[in-house]
Amino acid sequence: MIVYCICYVASYFFARVGYDYLSGAALIAAAGYLYYRDYRRSGNLVHLRGLFSASWVGGQGIACLKLSELQSDWTLITWAGFFLAFAGFWGAYELLLRLGGDGGSRERRVRSRRRAAVRPVFGCIAAVTLLSAAAFLFEAVWLGYVPAFMLGVPHAYSEFHVTGVHYLTVSCVLVPSLTVLYFLQGGSRSPGRNTVVWVLTAVSLLIPVLCVSRFQLVFSVMMALFTYLVYTRRTELAPAVITVVALIPVYVLLTVFRSHNIEYLNGIFEMKNPSMPIFISQPYIYIANNYENFNCMVEALPAHTLGLRMLFPLWTLTGLKFFYPQLINFPIYVDKAELTTLTMFYDAYYDFGLIGVLVFSALLGAAACGLVSRLPRMNNPAGYLLYAQLGAYFMLSFFTTWFSNTTTWFYFILTGMMAFYCYWVGE
Repeated sequence: MIVYCICYVASYFFARVGYDYLSGAALIAAAGYLYYRDYRRSGNLVHLRGLFSASWVGGQGIACLKLSELQSDWTLITWAGFFLAFAGFWGAYELLLRLGGDGGSRERRVRSRRRAAVRPVFGCIAAVTLLSAAAFLFEAVWLGYVPAFMLGVPHAYSEFHVTGVHYLTVSCVLVPSLTVLYFLQGGSRSPGRNTVVWVLTAVSLLIPVLCVSRFQLVFSVMMALFTYLVYTRRTELAPAVITVVALIPVYVLLTVFRSHNIEYLNGIFEMKNPSMPIFISQPYIYIANNYENFNCMVEALPAHTLGLRMLFPLWTLTGLKFFYPQLINFPIYVDKAELTTLTMFYDAYYDFGLIGVLVFSALLGAAACGLVSRLPRMNNPAGYLLYAQLGAYFMLSFFTTWFSNTTTWFYFILTGMMAFYCYWVGE
């Protein structure tokens, strides 16, 4: 934490005097150190605090480079908010670690995992895939189109939603992780059943492609990779590199299907160097501009909403938003209409200001410590699925308000149901 504080202060003063590259470099270096520190102690490539550190601090460092004309100098409150977001998470994790959690320590790790039954995992794969496919077909028939076949329509996927049904459609992202668990536990002695699992997994990956949802595809593959690394405790980078390389052509193809050409994207990103390659400018702006949107909200927010923003999943899942629309009718403050992604702590500040950011980050840090400490004794396969989800959310902490997103809580509920089913059938 001392290294982080030194780098953070240095980054702040470099930014104030206009040395943007040095400002970004200081935080990127801190992110690398913080991730390596947790990895070295645990031997876990997907250590939750390490992932959060690399993502949140590294993402801020990338934003500090100021490569786009959209970016501006941040207010002191914005800098304080970003600091508290990390300090709360790191501090709560460290406190619980010292009070008794092993935090996934390499030295105290005990292999107590029993071989879980394959049969309930197969049932989960089949149930989730069939529900997702049925929901997708319902949406396609109800709306009259499939986004992948709507060439020349950039926002076809944004409108491909039937209220309540779409949560089932996107639940397919959980299936690849379940497939990893299924085969890591030995699979089935029946080649026919194993073939069925592969077919169901292919269907689950095809649905995001047909929806032209790059995020859902990347998210599902990322979770599967995390599940593999956590379950096997592998420390090689080869699986991650192979996965990224395999995803690149699919990502590019889906970008074409969404009718997002280079001229269209560069017109939105407004890079200071207009000749910058799109494969650099696109990931850059998808990381950096979220911090800019946080600063935009800090400058423009007239009053805090005292919990209403973060309770959005409750208003949605209970249907209260349809009867009391005032519960959700709050503006989103962004610096450009097309770039609407936010950071994980956007709603926490929106609701309660800096105190909200600190408390929320501390709760996440405590949850991360509890799950990492539980990992060596984890018996229920759904536990690995939950770990993979949190790992993905923390790795993409710069991207959106995960924990006030209804889909996130739908995944948690579905994971809980699968955990109960695996416990009940596996005993």
